[in-house]
Amino acid sequence: MNELIEVGFKGNRKDFFAWDNRSPLEIGTAVVVEVDRGRDVGHITAIGEAAARKCGVGCSGCDLAKPNEARGNVLRPASSEDTHLIDELRKAEEDVRRTVIERVQAHGLLMKVSDAEWQWDRKKLTVYFTAEKRVDFRALVRDLAGLFRTRIELRQIGARDEAKRLDGIGRCGRQYCCSSWLPELKPVSLSLAKDQRLSLNPSQISGGCGRLLCCLRYEHDFYVSSRKRFPKEGRKIHTTAGAETVMAVDIFRERLLLRGEDGATRTATLAELKQDVAAAEASTDKPPQPPSALVAFDEAHSKVTAENAAEAVTPRKRKRRSRRGRRRGHGGSDRGDRSDDGSGDRSGDDGGR
Repeated sequence: MNELIEVGFKGNRKDFFAWDNRSPLEIGTAVVVEVDRGRDVGHITAIGEAAARKCGVGCSGCDLAKPNEARGNVLRPASSEDTHLIDELRKAEEDVRRTVIERVQAHGLLMKVSDAEWQWDRKKLTVYFTAEKRVDFRALVRDLAGLFRTRIELRQIGARDEAKRLDGIGRCGRQYCCSSWLPELKPVSLSLAKDQRLSLNPSQISGGCGRLLCCLRYEHDFYVSSRKRFPKEGRKIHTTAGAETVMAVDIFRERLLLRGEDGATRTATLAELKQDVAAAEASTDKPPQPPSALVAFDEAHSKVTAENAAEAVTPRKRKRRSRRGRRRGHGGSDRGDRSDDGSGDRSGDDGGR
């Protein structure tokens, strides 16, 4: 059964190969591997189950991700002649990089040549470069192919990948995380620095690559979970001293800076603030008010029945007198008066006539 082997090359470049278990291999052993259109020499960095877990880092470092297939096979352990040849090629790669830089300047291309890497069998030369925009380097490739008499591959990389390949020492005094142990480069945004209340000065939160520090992601979850326990800055809370505004929060000492309505400031711990707020809420609580009207029965003098209870609970309907009738009554009297007056006048007039 083939065993998965992780092999490292120059510039922290790693790939996975299969080994047929003819003899046990150890980490750090130089091996000759089969690559695209040739052979190369690298050093073993992981074997077996550990290599299989690393092979599944495509899903944000999840160990349950589907492992990638092996690129090729491990042919044999490298001999002393093989290692000596690869060392000589590494020494000559700096001269190759300088020659490529001269050719780039001659063609007038806006690109920065970062590194050059020979394949062990000298059948391929890979040139790594960075550029702000897309570069048409077809004429440059033909020029380099005629100069070095081999297959030329120009590969554009980003600023973080360049720092990972070239390696270096960070501002913390340690080796770059991307070059030493970080398996995958994840995006880092400015919001991570804001959540941690860090200075937004680019020179203080940027790494050797000129981008935001990768370590800003390490403690971000801790800051987010810790700040959920504290009230937000600028929020007004009611304490025994009155209404106060949260001015600042110290999650490490669990302290808050509060300012009252009169402008006075004070410092309180999170536990003291919770007790103070609870005491203020307890002092402002009022007993519930009884209903405006209650129905009571005197059981000593009357007997409580279902009809009496329903009548007491049901609101009484006010009897309204018919306005129509009242209007009719007033109208009738008016008509009567008018008829009497009219009849008298009419009779008198007739009699006179």
